[in-house]
Amino acid sequence: MPEWEITVDIDERFAPEVAEETLTAALSAVLTHAGIGNAGVAVVVTDNDYVQQLNRDYRGVDAPTDVLSFAAQEGDELDAAFAPEAAEEMDRYLGDLILAYPYAAAQAARYGYSMQIEMQLLVVHGCLHLLGYDHDTDEAQAEMWAAQHAILTGLGVMVDLTQRMAEE
Repeated sequence: MPEWEITVDIDERFAPEVAEETLTAALSAVLTHAGIGNAGVAVVVTDNDYVQQLNRDYRGVDAPTDVLSFAAQEGDELDAAFAPEAAEEMDRYLGDLILAYPYAAAQAARYGYSMQIEMQLLVVHGCLHLLGYDHDTDEAQAEMWAAQHAILTGLGVMVDLTQRMAEE
């Protein structure tokens, strides 16, 4: 039985529009697809300004975006200075997903998706990044899109992502 620690923090301005269960179901689907039994992930749903600030500070891009993924660690190395218990706990924590609700809402309208579908798509996409997937080469993009499609299909999300993926 998986032991996932999923925390969700939704800005009160957007809470009436975002179902926490939708976000946790999408995360659970990704972790199940990846065969991960023990993991922690935090999801924050916030505004464009906060996401723009993070995007500027951490990626050097002074613009909002739909989702940012902050992996808790890169690669397999942990700092040897940590006690084994702390290192094990850190190893289980995958990282944080930060979603910009207004940006996502505009994107959903642009592509004709419901907000539920848009939020699922962003959580799946962001969590795949936490797991090391990327779309920086054609081969990596094909692998990530295939995983994303399989997970979304498993969630019952049947949308054509061709145009959207072509724009990324």
